[in-house]
Amino acid sequence: MNLIDNLNWRYATKVFDPNKKVSNQDLEFLKEAIRLSVSSYGLQLYKVLIIENDEIRAALRKASWDQKQITDASQLFVFCNYTLDYDRHVDDYIQRIISTQGTASDDVKQYGEFIKTSIDKMPAAERKSWSEKQTYLAMNNLLLACAELKIDACPMEGFDNQAYNQILGLDELGLNAAVIAPVGYRSAADKTQQRKKIRKTKEELFKTA
Repeated sequence: MNLIDNLNWRYATKVFDPNKKVSNQDLEFLKEAIRLSVSSYGLQLYKVLIIENDEIRAALRKASWDQKQITDASQLFVFCNYTLDYDRHVDDYIQRIISTQGTASDDVKQYGEFIKTSIDKMPAAERKSWSEKQTYLAMNNLLLACAELKIDACPMEGFDNQAYNQILGLDELGLNAAVIAPVGYRSAADKTQQRKKIRKTKEELFKTA
């Protein structure tokens, strides 16, 4: 199947089959797809938690308006943006460039300083928004990879991120839960899968200038 077929197949799954689990092999494919995601400057200023523990997911479900996807899906992906130590993350990124590409030129080091300055100049609210947006780019790779493997997913913003931060101990790690996505396999009882996909027409959506 091609990309368009996959996109037509997928939908935001409302009811997962709790008895069907994503295999380790497929899980590694999803992780690699996320790892290869685009990100601003290439920094990947996020960490992705894959929650399988039943007790933790039960607590997170309470912080997600009791939505059953949290506990019924095979895994819960929690995309977290970093909130602290941006300079350190930039230094780590520059070191990865040097070790991977074998170059330690002044241009590379100057690029790192440029990134640090650009981030530092952002007002706090803008920096927070920018950092959180990076997680959505990574989550999109997850959704595309899931569709390719015929694994269901449901991107979700309906949760108390402060409660997530507390339950998962994210504050002390300089992380913030930005967006989540349960993944697994749709239940036959999920009537949402029978609905026709609703999207704007190309004429409504696009304008060429």
